[in-house]
Amino acid sequence: MNTPNTAIMQSIEQLNYRVTVGDVATKSGLDLNIVQKELLKLAEDTNGNLQVADTGDIAYLFPKNFRSILNNKYWQLRFKQWLDKTWQIIFYLIRISFGILLVSSIVLMLIAIVVIVVAVNSKGDDNNNNSSRRGGGGFFFFPRFWFSPDIFWIFTPDYQQKRYQRQLSNSAENELNFLESIYSFLFGDGNPNPYLEDKRWRNITTVIENNNGAVIAEQLAPYLDNINDYNEGDEGYVLPVLTRFNGYPEVSEKGEIIYYFPELQVKAEARKKASISPYLKENLWTFSLASSSQKVLAIVLGAVNIVLALILGSLLTPEIAQEIGGFILFMEFLYPLLLTYAISYFTIPLIRYFWLQNRNNKIQERNYYREQKANILNSSKQLELKINYAQKFANQTIISQENLAYSTEKDLLDQQLELKDKIDEEWRKRLGE
Repeated sequence: MNTPNTAIMQSIEQLNYRVTVGDVATKSGLDLNIVQKELLKLAEDTNGNLQVADTGDIAYLFPKNFRSILNNKYWQLRFKQWLDKTWQIIFYLIRISFGILLVSSIVLMLIAIVVIVVAVNSKGDDNNNNSSRRGGGGFFFFPRFWFSPDIFWIFTPDYQQKRYQRQLSNSAENELNFLESIYSFLFGDGNPNPYLEDKRWRNITTVIENNNGAVIAEQLAPYLDNINDYNEGDEGYVLPVLTRFNGYPEVSEKGEIIYYFPELQVKAEARKKASISPYLKENLWTFSLASSSQKVLAIVLGAVNIVLALILGSLLTPEIAQEIGGFILFMEFLYPLLLTYAISYFTIPLIRYFWLQNRNNKIQERNYYREQKANILNSSKQLELKINYAQKFANQTIISQENLAYSTEKDLLDQQLELKDKIDEEWRKRLGE
């Protein structure tokens, strides 16, 4: 059984529970056909009502507690909410585990090296060497941050929510903690454009809505890709938009094409123009959101880790492991994993660095072409005339309470009485004339 679409439910709430297909498609950027099917299903599941205007257009009215109704009806929704919370905790534990592993690796190898050195030297002069080796405890060190107040808050699993705050703000309060910074140094902080396609379609529908449902191709170009694959004058890149939102082309006397979207012109209420970026701008991938000091610390600890791994490898022979036994035998078994981690600690970020350079170059190229399209749109007088022609097809149909022909909120008898009253009123007007 398919669960309700989250984006559609959010759109209904943001639009105050009374919507049309065009309203929700504009707000969410989803395909019109998908929206229509989902709204009908939601209305059925939540006892929503259909309001039919005398033009035949339909508005959907949902109860304000429709999300609670759906949660009670679909166990999948409840399970998904629980799974999302659980995954946040699991993912955060995975993130901090790499920092814990780094510190543990350093500590374990330090202890193993000291144990081996002490055991080897104790053969010659056990008492003197043991005391001198124990006196060299300065070789052990724990970073000061390990004992800082961070220990009380580093295990908060709301990383995904904080991530966007950190991208928008450089303040100290949004800084990564130590364990997070190790993962960030190794693997980065995720896709900086996680909802790019959703944003693209929402921008396109906003442009259409701001122009009352009628636009030209050049108004959509700053939000689309692969435009340069088409020859100049070829507007084939608009086809995905027409298919998604049931748009229609119209040719002017001069042979110019405009596009209008009848279903996006039908609204449950009048809406103001929304602000929008002049073009779709992708964010560049960052190597790490960790601060400079945290990056330096991560590099220093990684260097210490790999040096200790090399020293331990030179000391850890099978004969010594068998002779000392216990902990050293365990370290002999663990050593290949520790060495692999020490090498990967620098290999992974190095590979990722060059991969990000290539990826960011492509992003900058796409941003440049979109910005160029936006600049052309704002500076061309010819396009201004074309936009003015498109406005001949601009329209906004509002489904108000006054122009309703039918509503499932009322029973059949009420509908018949209202219809009879309308007919009587119409006859009185005609007789009066």
